[in-house]
Amino acid sequence: MSAVKTLALSTLLFASGATAFAAGGHEAASSLKDVLGLPLTNSIITSWVITILIILAVRWMVGTPKIVPSRGQAIVESALTGLRDLYEPIVGKKAMPMAFPVLVTLFIFIVLHNWSGLLPFVGTVGWGHTDPVTGKFVIDTAILRPHTSELNGTIALALVSFGAWFIIVMRYAGPGLLIKDLFGNKADKKELAPAMYWGLSLVFLVVGLIEVVSIFIRPVTLSMRLFGNVFGGENLLHAMSFLPPFYFLELLVGFVQGLVFTLLTAVYIGLICNHGDDHDHADDHGHGHAKEAAH
Repeated sequence: MSAVKTLALSTLLFASGATAFAAGGHEAASSLKDVLGLPLTNSIITSWVITILIILAVRWMVGTPKIVPSRGQAIVESALTGLRDLYEPIVGKKAMPMAFPVLVTLFIFIVLHNWSGLLPFVGTVGWGHTDPVTGKFVIDTAILRPHTSELNGTIALALVSFGAWFIIVMRYAGPGLLIKDLFGNKADKKELAPAMYWGLSLVFLVVGLIEVVSIFIRPVTLSMRLFGNVFGGENLLHAMSFLPPFYFLELLVGFVQGLVFTLLTAVYIGLICNHGDDHDHADDHGHGHAKEAAH
């Protein structure tokens, strides 16, 4: 349990602080150095605030875990059980103990940040100027800004996801299985002529090279997908003057995007690590029938 807590907390800290190392992209966060004298951005501050709130909320709801759970502990356990049932068939039982803290932490972190952009004063309070044409006050530097509303933040989350994928795959599959899965011939050598088998080996080698390229662009696709949906939702809300139906729609989109991000991460892990579960289950099932027959 202590290892799970450490891994989940590490994921929160990496996700909340990684924006500083992903700086330089489009839609960069506003620096507060000139205002507060600190080398921080508004997205980093929001990340720290959300991280602290998540930790405090979980500690307050769970308290000291008991055999007969309290109401708060039951709510947290039910939510975690539901997410575990969702991720485990995708990731596989072998990699699940290490992957689950990362997946659930990323899910909660992304969803809360998506929803934080809908709160009053987030992104609308700060320093700015009055537009001489319209006479309206325009925010130049907001005090708070959601982590997922700027591209550097989503890139940081995607890099955390990619790093977790690499560590988990190396831990539960190893480089040998990864190379075999990418470049190995999936055909049965006994059922094919030698010429056809080696021809397919060349095809699988080319397909493996394409797959390597797709693996390295995953951080780009993950970050762009999340940022594009959040950015589009913000524009839609402003265009619709924050009408309640669109506000509710943005709540739903924020939840779905967190789910999609973590499901894709789970799929990437499961593609490599979730090979032996069905075989092991079949073996256990077969051994069970053998024991029954023996009796």
